[in-house]
Amino acid sequence: QLQACGGGSVQAGGSLRLSCAASGRTSSRYAMGWFRQAPGKEREFVAANNLSGNILYSNSVKGRFTMSRENAKNTVYLQMNSLKPEDTAVYYCAADRSIITGNLWNYKYWDYWGQGTQVTVSS
Repeated sequence: QLQACGGGSVQAGGSLRLSCAASGRTSSRYAMGWFRQAPGKEREFVAANNLSGNILYSNSVKGRFTMSRENAKNTVYLQMNSLKPEDTAVYYCAADRSIITGNLWNYKYWDYWGQGTQVTVSS
């Protein structure tokens, strides 16, 4: 089970940190990812940690968001800085034990999902 939290409402330029705790599984053995979905839009890739430990980011968040993981707590984080109104969405964490790097960006390939946490950025 994945439990995401840390969302909220901030003004543009502000920061938030999301966390995703993985219960019942060891996060270090899974690829972990963050996606987001705005109203009326498809779920969008944000960042992911592949099975080799490399972290990839979408171009829209690169340089502003930082993904990290704390294996001892089975938790991954998404530090979001310099937030923009277009970052407003429900953010989801995902996990998969066998996803290949080339499929990380596509939400359809991920097996496990958290419930989502709302992030709202006002201008």
